[in-house]
Parts: sequence; C-alpha cells; structure tokens
Amino acid sequence: MKRMYKTVGPALSIIFFLSGYCLAQGPQKGNVSIAVNYFVQNNQIPYVKVVAKTKVDGRFQPVPAIDVDVFLDKDSTGTKIGHLVTNSKGEATTLIPQSLKKEWATSVKHTFLASFAGNNKYEASKGDLTVAKAKVLISTNDKTITATVLDMKDTTWQPVKGVELKIVVKRSTGDLPVNETPTFTTDSTGKASADFKRNNIPGGPSGNITIAAKIEDNDQYGNLSIEKTVPWGAKFIPVNTFTERTLFATRDKTPIWLLFIAYVIVIAVWGILLMLVINIIKIKKLGKAN
Repeated sequence: MKRMYKTVGPALSIIFFLSGYCLAQGPQKGNVSIAVNYFVQNNQIPYVKVVAKTKVDGRFQPVPAIDVDVFLDKDSTGTKIGHLVTNSKGEATTLIPQSLKKEWATSVKHTFLASFAGNNKYEASKGDLTVAKAKVLISTNDKTITATVLDMKDTTWQPVKGVELKIVVKRSTGDLPVNETPTFTTDSTGKASADFKRNNIPGGPSGNITIAAKIEDNDQYGNLSIEKTVPWGAKFIPVNTFTERTLFATRDKTPIWLLFIAYVIVIAVWGILLMLVINIIKIKKLGKAN
C-alpha cells in the first residue's frame, strides 16, 4: 500500500499542477490579420483602408470594434495618420491629414503601417503596404477611351508600361466593361485604349453616362481610379402613368381588364353558391313529398 501511495502521489501532484497552470493561463487568444489598402480617386487626396480578419473554422471572418493605429513610413507620434476603430465589416478608413503634407512630399514611395496592440480576445498584430506615387488620366475621342498611367520619378511624371487596368461604365449596381475585353494593359507610352460598344446603355434625360479607368490591387500603386462624364448613353425620359389606368396607379384607376376578371370571379363563385343553396332546397322538398 505504501508503495502505491509513493507512485500515485507524485502523479496526482503533477496533474493538479498542470491543471492549475492551464487555468491560470486562461483561454487562448485568437490571431488577427491586418491588411492595408491604398486608394486615390480622380487624383485627389489619397486615403487608406484597414481590414481586420480572423480565421474561424477554416474561414476568414471580419473583426469589428478593434483599435488600429496607422502611421506613415515609421511608427512615431509625428507620423501618425490616425487612430481607427473597425466597423462591423472589420474595416476602417482614414484620409492622409494635411499635417503630414511635408512628409508626403519628401519621397515618391511611402509605406503605410497599421498596428493593433491586442486585447483580451486577440493577440497584437501589424500590417503594412508600400506604394509608389502614381496617377491615371482619361481622355476620349470619337467613342475611343484612352487611359494613361504615370508614376513619379524624381520630380516628374513618367509613363508606366505593363500596368493592368479596367475601363468601365459606372452603373448603380456595379461597373460594366465598355466592351467585351475585361482588362487592358498599358504600352510603352503608358496608354491603354478601348472602343466604347455599349451604345444602347440608358443615360438618363441628357444621355450622360460616367466612364472610369481603374487600377485595382496593384502591388506598386494600390487602387487608383478616375472618372469622366460623356454623352454616349441612350436618352431616357421617364413617362408618368400614375394618373392613367395602370397596375401602379390609385384604386380608382384600376385597369378595365383587371376589373373584368375580378367581377367574373366574384359572379362565378356566388353563382355556384346560389346553385348549391337552390339544389339543397329542392332536395328537402323532394324528401318531404316522399
């Protein structure tokens, strides 16, 4: 018996020690992936979007309500772009403030740093993105659209070859390619051209539509886009039929054919019910006569 106690006692001590250690450690924290995206629209003030995700059951899920600090080139108070809090989609957006205009002008290439300090649920995490200054120009000539991509070399804008971009028509439900070619690549002059073949696309009363040239998720330049309004759409003048007999009018403007169908149905139903009542009365009379 003593020998058994000598064997079991130390084993139980080790088990209790490990159990207490695990309880002291608490639940394991999750890992957060921080992605940084760079955007410039119409060659105006650039902005940065931070996206936070975590993997749950093998799938990435957005991480809302976490604090992320964004910096320009280095993690310091003087280069801080902003303090962000992610929304329900795990995203947060900020403009580059005027206070960093001097730092922004000192180089043709910059690195954006995003830092999450961690909390009681997730471990600390960082993300970064390096982009070069670039811009997109757009011009039109006889329904031919030309997009030009330029990047900053020293102090001058130079054309860039081999950049993939999209030339699209902007619609309320998404972008529509101007022809059957989904993407275009710039040549040695930094230009890419596309023929507009969406001739019957609605353009409102004036026939105006908005075309755009877009660079998306480029490793060097991020996301750049520029728009232009052109009168290439089919003029569409809406006709108000609210005061006429239509399905969308008021009750007193119900279409005649719809009223006819409704009345026929009502007459048929009540006619059948009336015939049933008459037949029941006849059956009762026959029963009494017999």
